[in-house]
Amino acid sequence: MIDQPAPYLLKPASVTQVMAQVLLALLPGIAAYVWWFGPAILVQLAIASATALAAEALILALRGKPLGPFLSDLSALVTAWLLALTLPPTLPWWLTVVAVLFAIVVAKHLYGGLGQNPFNPAMVGFAVVIVSYPALVSQWPGIAGPDTFASQLDAILGQRAGLDALTGATPLDHLKTALKLAEGSGSVAMVLGDATVYGHVAGKGWEWVGLGYLAGGLFLIARRIMTWHVPAAYLGAMALLAGGLWLFDSQNFASPLFHLLSGGTLLGAFFIATDPVSGSTTPRGKLIFAAGAASLAYVIRVFGGYPDGVAFGVLLMNLCVPLIDMYTQPPIFGAKAMAAAGRKGER
Repeated sequence: MIDQPAPYLLKPASVTQVMAQVLLALLPGIAAYVWWFGPAILVQLAIASATALAAEALILALRGKPLGPFLSDLSALVTAWLLALTLPPTLPWWLTVVAVLFAIVVAKHLYGGLGQNPFNPAMVGFAVVIVSYPALVSQWPGIAGPDTFASQLDAILGQRAGLDALTGATPLDHLKTALKLAEGSGSVAMVLGDATVYGHVAGKGWEWVGLGYLAGGLFLIARRIMTWHVPAAYLGAMALLAGGLWLFDSQNFASPLFHLLSGGTLLGAFFIATDPVSGSTTPRGKLIFAAGAASLAYVIRVFGGYPDGVAFGVLLMNLCVPLIDMYTQPPIFGAKAMAAAGRKGER
């Protein structure tokens, strides 16, 4: 029981506590992932986690930093999990290792380590591998449902037999390609009518994975690990853009609900764009940063050559963070009154 009068000060959460709750919040989405697409994602998470911890330990040792406090803060694991969840679950193991090494060694530690990186490390790792190996990183689980774990493991270990039966385009990529091949004779409604691909709303299985991330994100907001600004602005901007083009031409542009529940929209809104280090820090800046990242992601996924644009949207807006923060600083309490009083005195 608190028997002291207000005001009360909350004890700030440690980095380890924050990171642990982020990992916990990812579990509903991961559970849905395993249910719909098999346990391959668990193998990828294990590979990414082991690589991230080994790379973190090696770089800390080279920099002469203590291993215990930094390895136990769980930040490397958060980067590894977010990166693994943006990569295809049947990606060859060595490509996952390359992505994680680039994220931890280059994007994180070459800039000074935790709290110093100007770019989101996980998205830097993703961008490197999708630019270098676009064909491999664009192959996702087959739309017919999960294959056997043995087949998924063969794909991860580089055994290419049966790969064509195991992988395919994402629902986002499938929709874009189908509309291009139809050359005006098809429509979004016709393509989305294929229930084997799109299920009820936005990709068979993917909509439930997205809802898992939504549940985790709401948990983080309720726990005050993050504020509502970034998710609200990200989802609002995505819905506004998709809704505008959908109302303008529903034959060639999918509905806002499809875009909100497909691809990496919900993972990006609640777990990637909310990175407190590489994102904007002011309330208005968070709104601008998230709206810009979502707008870029929508443009890239609809008009660009990549299956989704969440990573590039976040990285491009990371470049703008210093400028956004400079022009969105909240006024200092009492500063306006002092300025007004000064002007009256001059008169």
